[in-house]
Amino acid sequence: MATGARHRTGVAPGDLKIWWILAVLVTAQLMVVLDATIVNIALPTAQKDLGMPADMRQWVVTAYSLAFGGLLIIGGRIGDRVGRRTTFLIGVVGFAVASTMGGLAPTYHVLIAARGLQGAFGALMAPAALSLVTVTFEGLPTRPKAFGIWGAASGAGGAIGLLLGGFLTEYLTWRWCLLVNIVFAVIAFVGAVVLLPRTLPDHDVSVNPLSAVLIAGGLFGIVYGLSHAETAGWSDPATLVLLIGGVVLVAIFLMLQRTLTSPLLPLRVLSNRFRGGALTAVLFAGSGLFGVFLFLTYYLQDTLGFTAMRTGLAFLPMVAVLATTSALVGAFFLVRIGPRRLVGTGMVIGAFALALMTRFDDSTTYFPGVLVPLLFAGLGVGMLFASALGTATLGLRDDDAGVGSSLVNTSQQVGGAIGIALLSTMAASATASHLTTLMTDLKLTSPTSAVTSQAALAGYHTAFWWSAGIFLFGAVLCTLIFPPGPAPRSVRADVSTAAPAAPAD
Repeated sequence: MATGARHRTGVAPGDLKIWWILAVLVTAQLMVVLDATIVNIALPTAQKDLGMPADMRQWVVTAYSLAFGGLLIIGGRIGDRVGRRTTFLIGVVGFAVASTMGGLAPTYHVLIAARGLQGAFGALMAPAALSLVTVTFEGLPTRPKAFGIWGAASGAGGAIGLLLGGFLTEYLTWRWCLLVNIVFAVIAFVGAVVLLPRTLPDHDVSVNPLSAVLIAGGLFGIVYGLSHAETAGWSDPATLVLLIGGVVLVAIFLMLQRTLTSPLLPLRVLSNRFRGGALTAVLFAGSGLFGVFLFLTYYLQDTLGFTAMRTGLAFLPMVAVLATTSALVGAFFLVRIGPRRLVGTGMVIGAFALALMTRFDDSTTYFPGVLVPLLFAGLGVGMLFASALGTATLGLRDDDAGVGSSLVNTSQQVGGAIGIALLSTMAASATASHLTTLMTDLKLTSPTSAVTSQAALAGYHTAFWWSAGIFLFGAVLCTLIFPPGPAPRSVRADVSTAAPAAPAD
């Protein structure tokens, strides 16, 4: 095992350097994850400052998710092709430049363009970072612990983004919600230059242009279609064309991969049940988590009157429990129990937390009313993220590490897009229905603030119930997909289509 680890990274298994490498890569991952939520807190202020029309506000979020989600698989394969260290460094620098561009944006057009560039460079950086963690700790007994830490950053990043966004918006300016990325990027870049060994390009790996167009177009259609459904509805012709077209393009892409000698996405990566269960868990977790982050944020600010800063602080206990649980599961439980029980249990606990949130009203106090569900949510999400991320990349061939890692990010991104679209639609429908009913019962010609607040609560409760259902359905599905027991040290032996491993880049 020691030889294998040194062959991949040039670092002996007992060397503390691998933990410094992990710290650098986690810093980059945290930057990418928190950037999906940090802007949400700053958006109202940025809209007013830049004179942004209301119908353009969603593009500040959508531009990032479209570029990130649409280019992830291509970015992962580029990392396998040109070298993970090089790809990671390019991604970090590009992300920092795009963040600077957005933070200094004189108009909302520049801000939206900068967010798109952030997503594009994030699609290079994120798979490269995860694949570097994979090859650094592959075959080492400390691998589960490393992925427990990685899972903590991935799961808690959204809440940290809310906290940091609230602090920066309230005490500095919304622009620092983007400029703060420069600090993360400098740490990640300097650490990578100093610590990461140089890697050589793997010329046996290629990026087929037609495959790239198909998968980028397919994921773009799905992510944008889901975003469009949030505002236009599921039956809107454009929504249907985007979603159906995106699914068709992805299906054609997968069929094409079977015929290529050097596919963009080798199907052997998907043919293992442990990996399939892990990717499914990440997809459902991404969808259900928005019931916590998105609608709980609305509830705290709009119903309970929390400031942006206080809202961010409200999530701190959840972050602490999530990080602790993820680290403990990765270090002690995953290798003994296996992902099947841990993911299933984590999703059930998450569903229970969301069910508790359906009891919120306009008189609920933070302690214990809000805090207890948040603690349960941290426990459940910490269990499932550590287990899923620790299993999703297990045993990947060196020349598949980049594209395999990109599938993890793609699952989380597409899951998040599904969560936003589905939960927003259901919440809006419930709010409108409840508002109409209350106005009819009270014989009102226009809604009062109390009636509007009650209608909004009905929408939040609906979103929480749907999120709980997503977690429960995910628990059943993942239990069926995952084999029982711990995953083997290398799942390569389980994949009948695997070819002999290519030299590490």
